Amino acid sequence: MAMSGGGGEDDEVLSEMNVTPLVDVMLVLLVMFIVTASAVTTSVHVNLPKTDAVAPPDTKEPLVIAVDKSGQYFLDDKAMDLDTLKQKLAAAHQQNPKVAAQLQADEGVPYGKVGKVMAALQANGIQKIAVLSSPQ
Repeated sequence: MAMSGGGGEDDEVLSEMNVTPLVDVMLVLLVMFIVTASAVTTSVHVNLPKTDAVAPPDTKEPLVIAVDKSGQYFLDDKAMDLDTLKQKLAAAHQQNPKVAAQLQADEGVPYGKVGKVMAALQANGIQKIAVLSSPQ
């Protein structure tokens, strides 16, 4: 009589699924989503000034006003002059009196341009204003 060397059947089928590759793929996808989502904020390129704290308002859809290096005004990525911007701000406040605004101004823009935008926001009753900057 010959001795059996294994103690079990060799024909056993492994019925467990290896989930390690699935978890690896999901983590890679999650990291890529986080990296790309934080990079997509607006299509108008401005160099934001550096500050210690950045706190945008807690609203669902704030108005995004940008002033680029050349002093051109943008409202939600659409270029316009100051008078048109004032009209759009008045219309936005009329639709939603609690509307908030985020102001993105290039660090090379003269303060007067930014001051005109802030005065237009205040004149139209928009009180929640966040001036965006980059962390140091």
